[in-house]
Amino acid sequence: MTDTDNRLLSPQLLDARLLDKDGFLVNLDDWNPAMAAQLAQTENIQLTDAHWEILRLLRQFHAEFDLSPAMRPLTKYIKTHLGAEQASSIYLLKLFPGSPAKIAAKIAGLPRPENCL
Repeated sequence: MTDTDNRLLSPQLLDARLLDKDGFLVNLDDWNPAMAAQLAQTENIQLTDAHWEILRLLRQFHAEFDLSPAMRPLTKYIKTHLGAEQASSIYLLKLFPGSPAKIAAKIAGLPRPENCL
């Protein structure tokens, strides 16, 4: 998804029934790019192509291993698929400030990673 596509999405208010108490989707099948844009807005994040690249990888990781990765497994996976620059904690913190693994998982429609505060 490009920046232009992201701007064309018309986010609606999130239905609180779709989310758990921490704002993660209850049902993974409810996720779609428009939902991701809405979830990102709750974190004050405007999704760019760089965000989408990480979100796609995160969903791929979940499909492979049936879990949401904490920071260390996430960075290893990103390094393997995209390279060291995108796998750096600083890069990920710029995209997903605070707790990159947790916030990216939330936006990607995945469960909260274990061991993430």
